[in-house]
Amino acid sequence: MAFDGLRRFISRRKKLMPDGLWMRCDDCSATIYKRVVEERYNVCPECNYHFSMTALQRLAILVDDETFVPMWTNLVSGDPLQFRAESAYADKVREDQARTGLKDAVVAGTGDIYGKPSVLVVTDSRFIMGSMGSVVGETIARAAEYARDHRLPLIVVSGSGGGARMYEGALSLMQMAKTSAAIARLHEAGGLFISVLTNPTMAGVMASFASLGDVIIAEPKALIGFTGPRVIKQTIKQELPEGFQRSEFLLEHGFIDQIVPRPDLKDRLSQLIEAFTPAPAANRH
Repeated sequence: MAFDGLRRFISRRKKLMPDGLWMRCDDCSATIYKRVVEERYNVCPECNYHFSMTALQRLAILVDDETFVPMWTNLVSGDPLQFRAESAYADKVREDQARTGLKDAVVAGTGDIYGKPSVLVVTDSRFIMGSMGSVVGETIARAAEYARDHRLPLIVVSGSGGGARMYEGALSLMQMAKTSAAIARLHEAGGLFISVLTNPTMAGVMASFASLGDVIIAEPKALIGFTGPRVIKQTIKQELPEGFQRSEFLLEHGFIDQIVPRPDLKDRLSQLIEAFTPAPAANRH
């Protein structure tokens, strides 16, 4: 009887409460007001857990208003293997294009960060887990070349749970070498590359351009590595250290340079650009 009364009470509350006002944190399980989370750039106010964001949402909090100019928007994935498993790769690409409004798992262009012109690339985990196929690799390589040619800092925000996109076979693996070579040429030219790692950044993405930043920043509690901890544990038959492959563990062991909460990221990027790029000749004293 008491249970029935509780059920009726909950039912009445649901009728009075508009849908979509509340959400549950994936980390601490707290029930939190969705508007508060959005105001904090999709960060839980209870435990500081960083929810995923779309590429356009990330650009909106990093780039000065009305300064972002998208580039290489006409690139689309091929289907060299005519790959088919539960569904065809070509169908999966079309479905994710329709669902996300993106051509592929990446958005790139130029924009200002507190007035500092930059080249920005952001991957989107909604599109085949943010994996790197030929379009993502080509876009990052072009961005590195553009940054080198125009002497602009390059910022890449990575969030790939899929690594290299094996639907494209060897072409996807080739992107690891291609992006790494482009970053190397940028480095040789004295350019600045800031790599921002989000949850998760794994596999072929982490084994290539994402780990090559002059400065490597990670969001708090991000899972970062090549193979996931469960697979590693099963392979080596040993218990892993607490927090293994999380941002905090990697910072302690020197693999990344900084952990920066999302609300502070734009300020930190601006500081790094100012510190590591030379001022224009007219402004030097």
